[in-house]
Amino acid sequence: MKERRVRVRFAPSPTGPLHMGGVRTALYNYLFAKKHNGDFLLRIEDTDQTRYVSGAEEYIVDALNWCQMSIDEGASVGGENGPYRQSERKPMYKQYADQLIESGSAYYAFDTPEELTEMRERMKAAGVSSPQYNAITRSGMKNSLTLPAEEVQRRLLANEKHVIRIKMPRNEDVKFEDIIRGWVSVNTNNIDDKVLFKSDGMPTYHLANVVDDYLMNISHVIRGEEWLPSAPLHVLLYQSLGWAEQMPKFAHLPLILKPDGNGKLSKRDGDRLGFPVFPTNWTNPETGEESSGYRERGYYPEAFNNMLAFLGWNPGTTQELFSMQELVEAFSLDRVGKAGAKFDFDKTNWFNQQYLRMQGGEQLAPQLKPFLASAQLEAEDSYIAQVCELMKERATFVQDILKEGRYFFEAPTSYDEKTIKKKWKEQTPEIIKELRDLLAALPSFDAESIGACFKAFLEAKELGFGAVMPGFRVSVTGLGAGASMNDIAALLGKEEVLNRIDIALKTIKK
Repeated sequence: MKERRVRVRFAPSPTGPLHMGGVRTALYNYLFAKKHNGDFLLRIEDTDQTRYVSGAEEYIVDALNWCQMSIDEGASVGGENGPYRQSERKPMYKQYADQLIESGSAYYAFDTPEELTEMRERMKAAGVSSPQYNAITRSGMKNSLTLPAEEVQRRLLANEKHVIRIKMPRNEDVKFEDIIRGWVSVNTNNIDDKVLFKSDGMPTYHLANVVDDYLMNISHVIRGEEWLPSAPLHVLLYQSLGWAEQMPKFAHLPLILKPDGNGKLSKRDGDRLGFPVFPTNWTNPETGEESSGYRERGYYPEAFNNMLAFLGWNPGTTQELFSMQELVEAFSLDRVGKAGAKFDFDKTNWFNQQYLRMQGGEQLAPQLKPFLASAQLEAEDSYIAQVCELMKERATFVQDILKEGRYFFEAPTSYDEKTIKKKWKEQTPEIIKELRDLLAALPSFDAESIGACFKAFLEAKELGFGAVMPGFRVSVTGLGAGASMNDIAALLGKEEVLNRIDIALKTIKK
């Protein structure tokens, strides 16, 4: 038998911004497809028009683009298996619902909302905690299994509101193999007669999902574990429609858990603990409420992807930093665990720090320039690059370079109070003045010469490092800590350093 081409789909609903759990699902689909030279499809599942949110689809596409996941087929790029929005595929679903009716696998249900409520209340009164429309209760409801055929036809011809439900068989075990979880078996007595086709002429997720996966020749369905309870129903639909041999392989991914305690990570957790749960900024079109994203906070997509990849998967090695291509080569569903993965925000920052440090000053300089412009600061590109190279080891985000090293672009206007209080002694001005004069006499003002001068001064004056360095640093930078003062002074240049020391000696008062 010829091996099937790998085709996977990420199929979000446009009901709001894309949660990072959804991005991880997309990432695993993407990595799996590219690992096997397959196709990555983006399908918009908008069958529930009441929950549609304007701008959500565009947000999803933009987020995937930022995360460097190229879409092979989808609403934004086209393809041979479109349309890729379920709302635009509406005419094709009815025939499959009719096919299920004709084969006896589904039936018409004419129950009103009031009648459904009455049934549920009746069941609760009888001690049933979770009332369902199922193989037992359907016998007492208004549907094509209980009504005479003539009555059913009359109601249909009169366009009476109705839905189409699957006819769940009694006491059968539905079995399928999940790539991550192994064999799964569910008895049909535990599954209700789900609605497949709604009264508004739209399919529910269950029918549309199965039909679309079949027509788009999807080979693997990789999705969150919240869909695991629906999988037996989908398996039955494949069988009932005669598509059992084309049924995709399933892989249900573990949940991403909140950092503290148990439970699925939510936006509320992010708001409470101070981290984003969306890849990019989102503004609610109805309320105007803004939610922050990783992109706008200064994270690199590589760091974001790296963090997401490790939430549920491990490479089986000690390697932690992966390019997208390396992730593709290393990824395997066999190494995705069943248990939920706790989100670690500190680790996310660590990933970003590592990706920043991998870049040279010349790569970082263009990234820093917009922040300099916002602060109304400017400098030559080569100088900015040198600052970035010196400061990158102390930064998690590009903007940290300016935050921690503003003194590279303008002289300090204030001096660290804690350093002045603890380290600026009565004799400090005289010591710093002597050091200033020695620095002024240096023929070459490079880091090595400055370091040698400083060391010789300490030895000649029999002074400890702590008696001189804090005063020197605070005079030049205004801060009590930072990068090597030899490097800082060399980069600022002799004239600037001497000028700053002169101003500090006149300004700092204990």
